[in-house]
Amino acid sequence: MGSLFLIFLLLLLHLTDGVLVRGSMNTETSFDQNYEVTWGGDHVLSLNQGKEIQLTMDNSSGSGFGSKMAYGSGLFNMMIKVPGRNSAGVVTAYYLTSQGKMHDELDFEFLGNRKGKPYRLQTNVFVDGQGNREQRHRLWFDPTADFHNYKILWNQHQIVFYVDNIPIRVYKNKSNIGVGYPSRAMQIEASLWDAEWATNGGKTKTDWSYAPFKANFKGFDVSGCYVPNSSNNSQHCSSDNYWWNREKFWQLDPVRERQYEHVKHKYMTYDYCADRNRYPETPLECL
Repeated sequence: MGSLFLIFLLLLLHLTDGVLVRGSMNTETSFDQNYEVTWGGDHVLSLNQGKEIQLTMDNSSGSGFGSKMAYGSGLFNMMIKVPGRNSAGVVTAYYLTSQGKMHDELDFEFLGNRKGKPYRLQTNVFVDGQGNREQRHRLWFDPTADFHNYKILWNQHQIVFYVDNIPIRVYKNKSNIGVGYPSRAMQIEASLWDAEWATNGGKTKTDWSYAPFKANFKGFDVSGCYVPNSSNNSQHCSSDNYWWNREKFWQLDPVRERQYEHVKHKYMTYDYCADRNRYPETPLECL
């Protein structure tokens, strides 16, 4: 029933204009146009004439890539297929991050699991080097079976995480009441790495007999406001000359709001806002 409801909302969404139309994926853009390998180069494979990249991980190394440019706002997409089989302890990450100890960061992290157990998708928001704003969702599909679309909308009013054009998380700009909001220019990064904490609270470790683990990526176009790496000034990235900064993207429209509420109630498995053991007082941004 839940899946049928999501399909119904998607059909409604196709009848409306907005971020999902303007931010359509171009899978023909080659990797080298906007990205470069950043580590584990011997564990990175270029496929389909550079239109697809495969990251691999074994017990010697993982791998990763990043954008050549930094951005101060935008709609950032990636098509991703995560490792299958027994992926416990394996994390596939797609995220935006600035540099330095007091960095800003917006994360998609796919937490692997034992064979036959579902992945968990964790999102996080860092401001001034402070994260601990995790939310986790189970997905309504198998992310290992095929490519799916993951997006982050970032403007001066809100940050929205999308899965297959469905909003799963919204982080509003509440800087007017003292809540931190990402403002530094960030680069786009992706990686495949070993994380002992990722599965069953760290009790289930990586089984290297299933290596190499493989994650595939495509859709390397970027809709973002470019900020030179030598500059910390991204004020121009708030301009409504960029379509994602216009008023229609300051909040979810009614159809997407219904999608968001449905996913939040049916598929969210953890929300730091509701964790009274970690936060006896509700974090200000959650009020």
